[in-house]
Parts: sequence; C-alpha cells; structure tokens
Amino acid sequence: MAEAHPVGFQWVMEAKRRGAKVFHVDPRFTRTSAVADTYLPIRAGTDIALLGGVVRHILENELDFREYVLAYTNAATIVSDQFADTEDLDGLFSGYRPDTGSYDTSSWQYAGHEGHAEITGTGKERDSAAGLRHESHGMPVPTPAQRDETLQHPRCVYQILRRHFARYTPEMVERVCGIPQEKFLELADAWAANSGRERTGALVYSVGWTQHSVGVQYIRTGAIIQTLLGNMGRPGGGILALRGHASIQGSTDIPTLYNLLPGYLPMPHHADHETFDDWVDSIRHPGQKGFWSNSRAYAASLLKAYWGDAATPENDFCYDHLPRMTGDHGTYQQVLNMIDGKIRGYFLLGQNPAVGSAHGRAQRLGMANLDWLVVRDLFLIESATFWKNSPEVATGEIVPEQCRTEVFFLPAASHVEKEGTFTQTQRLLQWREKAVDPPGDARSELWFFYHLGRRLRERLAGSPHPRDRALLDLTWDYPTHGPHAEPSAEAVLREINGYEVATGRPLSAFTQARDDGSTAIGCWIYTGVYADGVNQAARRRSRHEQDWVAAQWGWAWPANRRTLYNRASADPQGRPWSERKKYVWWDPDAGEWTGYDVPDFEKTKPPTYRPPEGASGVAAIAGDDPFIMQGDGKAWLYAPSGVLDGPLPAHYEPAESPMRNPLYGQQANPTRKVYEHPVNSVNPSPPEAHSAVFPYVFTVSRLTEHHTAGGMSRTVRPLAELQPEMFVEVSPELAAEAGLAHLGWAHLVSGRAVIEAKVLVTDRLTPLRVDGRIIHQLWLPYHFGTEGLVTGDSANDLFGITLDPNVLIQESKVGTCDVRPGRRPTGPALLDLVADYRRRAGMTPQRRVPIVTTDAAGSTDERSPEASADEQNRGGDA
Repeated sequence: MAEAHPVGFQWVMEAKRRGAKVFHVDPRFTRTSAVADTYLPIRAGTDIALLGGVVRHILENELDFREYVLAYTNAATIVSDQFADTEDLDGLFSGYRPDTGSYDTSSWQYAGHEGHAEITGTGKERDSAAGLRHESHGMPVPTPAQRDETLQHPRCVYQILRRHFARYTPEMVERVCGIPQEKFLELADAWAANSGRERTGALVYSVGWTQHSVGVQYIRTGAIIQTLLGNMGRPGGGILALRGHASIQGSTDIPTLYNLLPGYLPMPHHADHETFDDWVDSIRHPGQKGFWSNSRAYAASLLKAYWGDAATPENDFCYDHLPRMTGDHGTYQQVLNMIDGKIRGYFLLGQNPAVGSAHGRAQRLGMANLDWLVVRDLFLIESATFWKNSPEVATGEIVPEQCRTEVFFLPAASHVEKEGTFTQTQRLLQWREKAVDPPGDARSELWFFYHLGRRLRERLAGSPHPRDRALLDLTWDYPTHGPHAEPSAEAVLREINGYEVATGRPLSAFTQARDDGSTAIGCWIYTGVYADGVNQAARRRSRHEQDWVAAQWGWAWPANRRTLYNRASADPQGRPWSERKKYVWWDPDAGEWTGYDVPDFEKTKPPTYRPPEGASGVAAIAGDDPFIMQGDGKAWLYAPSGVLDGPLPAHYEPAESPMRNPLYGQQANPTRKVYEHPVNSVNPSPPEAHSAVFPYVFTVSRLTEHHTAGGMSRTVRPLAELQPEMFVEVSPELAAEAGLAHLGWAHLVSGRAVIEAKVLVTDRLTPLRVDGRIIHQLWLPYHFGTEGLVTGDSANDLFGITLDPNVLIQESKVGTCDVRPGRRPTGPALLDLVADYRRRAGMTPQRRVPIVTTDAAGSTDERSPEASADEQNRGGDA
C-alpha cells in the first residue's frame, strides 16, 4: 500500500501513530513492510491457506463475536444433507461435472431448498462471468431456512466451517505458505483480538488479489474472517479494496464490462432472457427478500434514460434494443478471436494490452490481425506502435510492411484537462474541475463518444432498417459549450442521477424509481448525487466544519451512505455495541434509525419488526437483518449460490506451480477458465511431468515511480530518471544458484516468451522452505515496454491466459519460469529458445492441461458415477 497507494497509506501511518498494529503479508519486503509492525513473507498464490489458518484459529479457540455471528450471519443455517465438502472429495465439492469443468450447485443449497439452485454446471455461467453479477448482492435463496441457534447441528454452517478449515493448522500454513508458525500465530492472535463490542479491525487488499485463478475466493476468505469477528458494517472494520486507478470503482458501477449494465444490473443473455419480464424476474426473483425486489423499477428507468420517448410500457421500454450476451465476450476471448480473424475492428481506450495484459505476445498478434484499430491515449503507447517495434517484429512474426491493421491514434485529454467525477474505492464520487485546456487535438472521452454518436446518427437518419432503431432512438441531446462543442459533464451526471420524466425534476433517492416509465435513471445506485438540482459530488466542506464521518465531502453511493450494512453497527435490539464505536442506532423516542451516517436500513422499521408469513421484498427483511441486499438478510459465511467454484474457499495451487498441492489431491481450481488455443499454453505443474523445467516462481507488482503499463510515467523525465530500466529482484541464494551477478543481465523464460532484465540481488526476497523444499521467488515490475523515455521488456509477456471462473480476471500475479544469466537472444533465436523449453516441458500441440487431478469425487459421489472414469483418464493423460 505504501508502494502503490502512498496517498492512502498516510492514514495507515496515522492509525499506527494512534496505536494500531500493522501487519504486512507480501512475497517481497517493500516500503510497506519497512513500517509495519510485523512482515510475513508468503509464497505467491497461497493466501487462502494463510487466511484459512486464521479462520481455523478463530473457530477452534471460539474467538468469534458470537452474538453478532448468531444474529447477523448464516452460521446457524442448516445445509442440505446432499452436500459433500472438499474434505470428503479430496479437493472437489459435490456436484462437479468433469464434462464442463463446472459445478451443479443443487447440493450446496440450504436444507429443503435443493431444487432452487440456479447454477446447473453447464459452464454457461462461467462464460458470462456470472459471479460478477452478484458483486453488490447475493443470489436468491428461498426463505425461511432451517436454523439451529445452538450451532451444534452437524450440518449447520458453523460446524461445516469448522470441519472444512480443520486441516488449515499452523503447521499446514507453514508447509504451504512458508510462513513460520510463530509469525502466523502472532497475526492470528492480533486479528482475532480486534473483535467484539469494543474493537474492530480492517483488512486492506491490493487489486492484485483479484488476479489469481482463485481470486474471488481470496476475498471470500477475508470476508469470512471479518464476518466471524463482527467487523462488517461497523466503523473501523470492513474490507478495503485498493484500486489501481482513481475511478476503477466507477468503471464497475457504470461498467466498462461486457456482462453488466449500470448499477450491477446483469446484461441479458439471448437464450435466457427473451422478454423484458424474463430479464427482470431473473434479477428480482419474485418472492425474495431485500431491495432487489425493486429491480423492475431500476431496469425500466435505465431503459427510459437510454431511449426516452421511444421507450414505453407497451414496447417494454425498448428492451429489444438492448444487446444480448451469447457467451464469453471478455477481453481475453476477444484477443484470441482477433488472432482467429473473427474481429475486424477494435476501440482501445484507457488500456495498453501490449504491455499491461497477460500474454503480451498474444495481445500484439491479435491487434496485428485487425482491419482497423482506434487507440485513444495521452501518448503513443505500445498498443499503437506494436506493428513497427514489438518483439514480434524482431522475430519476424509481424512484418511492418505486411501488417494488415490500420491504426488510428487519437490524442486524449488527461484527467486535469476535462471535468467530471471520479468514484474511488470508498464509493465516493468527487467532482473535478477542468484545470487547463487539452493541447492541440486532444479531446475528452465524453467529446469523442458524443460526437461519434452524433455523426453516426446523422448518417443513419431516415434509415428504414429495424437494426438501426437502437441508435436512432437514443436520447442523444446533451448540451455543449466552448469552441469544440464539449458536452456538459454535469448534464450527464444529472441523467445518471435520474429525473422525473414529466417535470424533469431530479430524483433524490433510488426509492423514487418507478417501473411505469415515469422516471429515467442512468444508474440507480447513483440516484441522489444530483438531488435538488445540486451537484452533490462537488461538495468540499471542511472536516473542521462537520462531524468525523464528513458526509458533506463529495457524495457516496448509495444515498450518501459511507459504510454499507451499517445496521450491523448496532446490536439486534438496535443499541450501539459500545459507546466508543456507536455509529447508527435505533431511537425509540423518535421511532427511527439515526446516527452519524445514513442508516442502511428502512428508517422507521423497528428492531422488533418480524415479517408476516408470505412477505417478500423489502417487507420480508426483519428488524434485525442488517444485510438487506442478501436473499436472507444475513452475511454469508457459506455461499449456497452465486459463487461458481465452491461455497467455501479451498486452497488450490496456482495454474502454474512448482509443487504439488499439500492439502488436496486436486491441484488447481477445477473450474478455472482455460483457453485451449495454439497461441496459449500453460507451463506444466505437478502431477504433470517436466514441471522442473520451470523451477522458479515469479510475481509482479508496481513501483511508486511508475503507473501500471507505464504510458503515463515513462514519458515523465523525473520518474524515468528515478526508475530508468527493467530489472528483476532475486535473493542472494538464488543469484548463487543461477549464476546471476548483481547489476548484470538475466533473461527469464516461460512457455510463452523470453524477457531480459537487469539483476538486483536483494534480501527483500526470502527463500521459503515449503513442504520440505526451498522455493525461490523472483519479483518484476510490469511498467516497461518499447515506448517512452525509458524502455525495457514487458513482464506480462511471461504469463499465459488462465482466468478466475467467477469474474474472468487473469492469473497475472504468479507464474513459473526459468532464469539464466546474460541477455536474451534476439530474432529467430528467441523463438528457438522458447521452442526448446516447450519441447523439454512436454508442451506439445496435442497436450491437454489436466483440469481434474483427483478421482475422489467419481469414486465416492453416487450422483456422478460417470465422473470416475473421465477423471481417471485425465489423470492418466497427466
């Protein structure tokens, strides 16, 4: 955090000054480690083993905040007797389908609800990244569910949790992660101590935590810990996801994602959502608890914002204009489709995949096989110049004179050269004023897309084709200003906020959304940011003029609420858990919830409220159910739905690992997304043969002096001088083993590429004793490419493409490689070196990566008798 998020880290230092204890877990000793109370080096890709050990420590020693856990979580809920755990099936859960590499989640459901599972294991949910749809809400579960408030029932969630994590002992943590037991216990004791009525603790993770083939389950494990300790919905608690940019949160709220619409409304699928009612019912699930019951109003208001007068109740608000998913439309599938000639043109904004995405060679080969490519950026980046100076030009794989892609480079305005909002990790919208005019022909994204849309509409005017109505019917009437007709960003924010169609009056709360076409809302969770016709995101009231929550600095979604689920900051009776930590509470005299923050609860619903039989929607949320977006109002320690790779986290090895999984026979995540394509390959891992060809673990992360793919920092002279060239950090022990010299050259080899870097021999990397052997790790920055004042090879070239099944994010924080002294070869000799490694590693075109590595499920799970032979065959192939 000190390295990659130094501005935010000042508050960690302030907390430490006030007595907080700071632990830092990282494969490499960094600026954060230097000021932490305790640093724990860890083998990259093993975080679930560490966190699972903390869960076990809490449960075995009964250190959970029991009153909170009983009242606010599903710990007491009883799970189906059909459920079988990884402990029973050697690393698989019940319901695994080897033919699709997916789970049928029927057996994961609560007792008596087995027939309500929505995920059937066809693999379609993975292709549509269905797990991401539930980022802001849980999947539906029927209510009521059977519970045992004594937590003694063998199939209640609490007991399942205890059995599942029983093997994650301090000894196992040391064996898997390489963390000494005494350091692990110091962390576990300190974390558990920050719990109860008087204390809370915070978990902060970097966005790189998501970049694993089990990334969603990393975060799930952290959420389990924080929930057991009563650290959710309370001040000083929670889980803070550090974002790599100022507005990544905004880019998921109003998404740059293929499977989401604004406000986390899922994009419809062509096979499942033929009608508006089909789509809406798949979101609101009639009969369910919680605020998602109002999703028809959110959906209708969104379509009304898109298509205005053309959108009416009679035509389902132009639902037929809305695009449909047909499968995997993610960025990695797209680049493989480019290579295969299935995509002809591409717009590239705010990304530099030639450097910043996994498998750089595939990215560049894909872009070299387009008819046209539009790149909008501040500088000429590698994704605009790959055709003339990429590594593939040197090897002859791209011939500039023959490259068929016509590249259009359009200069973009930077964030200080345009107005608008950032939505940062706290869900806080902050308005930024334009400081200076952009130079030359540089323009904002708002200008570019508005005028592109305007020109396309002009060309299509009068078109008789139904296919053109979606574009022609759009409400595309933003006011403009200035010599270049810049659209008003504030007018866009007003539309995002939403308004009453008849009067144009801005809405003040998402509860005002209607499903009859009388409201138009661009993003329902942002309703209120323009309440009363005032730009609430532009507020800058000093902290000295308001209380510590500072509700008048910017605006946070939803409803300017600064802490989600803050009903949990009070006990079941509505009283603060403690005076010191009081935040939101029930005022019996006023008959309403009050406090320092906007209550995340119906304002006048008392703690004693119990829903009548048959109630649904908001009325079905009891007065002591704080997690109002969940299908049962509870925080989920166990996820019966919504997660594609297991109801509980389990340690799996990364897709590329030098060692066998010490916990289970199943080596890697059995539901991970693997692309079988000639350009994509995965280095062998046990139990495959030849894994020793790539004996070392490498990981990548950021430098303070550079920004992501380097396009914004390698062009800045002071930053380029501070970090002038690509380098690799290695321990003295590894340097001696591999013959590397400090400040000399080394080249790193994977099954995809070879890169070179200067050697930095340093104690910041510690050889780890893991499962009886020494594991060496190397560290690389990922900021370098062929453009800018300083250049170098790209670390991401070393990675292949393997994705988390829930959200289709790539595993780009851990891989295996070999390292050799000296500079890499160039030209055809580089291809020869990669080919030699592939031959020695058995990475032939016919090789299939083994997905299932244990036959336990097939031999013990009577519901899947055909699985055994298939799994054994795959194991035999391995």
